[in-house]
Amino acid sequence: MKRILVARYAGFCFGVKRAIAIAEKTAEEARRGKGQDDRIHSLGPIIHNPQAVDRLAQKGVHVVGTVDEISCGKAIIRSHGVTRSDRKSLEGKKISIVDATCPFVAKAQEHARDLSREGYAVVVVGDREHPEVKSIISYIEIGIPVFTSLSELDAAKGVRKVGIVAQTTQSFEKLAAFVTAATKRFKEVRVFNTICDATTLRQGEATGLAGKVDAMFVLGGYNSANTRRLAEICREINPRTRHIEAPEELKPEMVEGAGSAGVTAGASTPQWIIDGFVDRLKEHWSGEETEVSFYR
Repeated sequence: MKRILVARYAGFCFGVKRAIAIAEKTAEEARRGKGQDDRIHSLGPIIHNPQAVDRLAQKGVHVVGTVDEISCGKAIIRSHGVTRSDRKSLEGKKISIVDATCPFVAKAQEHARDLSREGYAVVVVGDREHPEVKSIISYIEIGIPVFTSLSELDAAKGVRKVGIVAQTTQSFEKLAAFVTAATKRFKEVRVFNTICDATTLRQGEATGLAGKVDAMFVLGGYNSANTRRLAEICREINPRTRHIEAPEELKPEMVEGAGSAGVTAGASTPQWIIDGFVDRLKEHWSGEETEVSFYR
């Protein structure tokens, strides 16, 4: 008998569910004709999942790359947040702002701002080019040193005290590495663990699941940092780990000789993609009895 084990914490986290719900409600209100100008813009994709973003586009939520592309209607601030300068620019326009920033991201922005105002150099544990990290950094007061890598931290000069925050989807191990390095170098270190609980739960569960199956699948957008990290974690334990964005990417050779398959998904992966993948996997194993259950 073939077995498919699905992670209980796979898929949308709280912040993503909230952002999608806000975007869909905004689109529905526009469809009903509420408001004088109902064109809806999203400054950057609402979440990092192309399929979900495409569905929102079909409902009238149009992704733009810059504030300059928005001149009327409504502007949705994505779950990752936007930079402080972009927000001020939006506020200066005659448009309606709909804030879908994840509350956990907003809290990280707040901590970074407060630390900088209290004179702390600020460490942001995360990918400097990720939109969430850019938004967090933008709230740090001008002139305050900002570090996003261990090498930058090691090269810091004239810094006595540092405050640490993290991109909400970072691993606890990476945050701990920065804390360890900082406490060895600076007289005062203040830490805010801004990693979302859903990230910790999802990564811990994926670690256990990957070690119990013959083949492991991580579902989610290729542009999703937390999904890529999940795939990295699983691959360290199970070499037969595949990061797949859409169900149709599953090929027979990926499960050849496997008696069991594990399935998890990033925080921005819709449930319909998870369900579609499981159905497609069952089709590949249609000649055999297949059991689908949640990983315990």
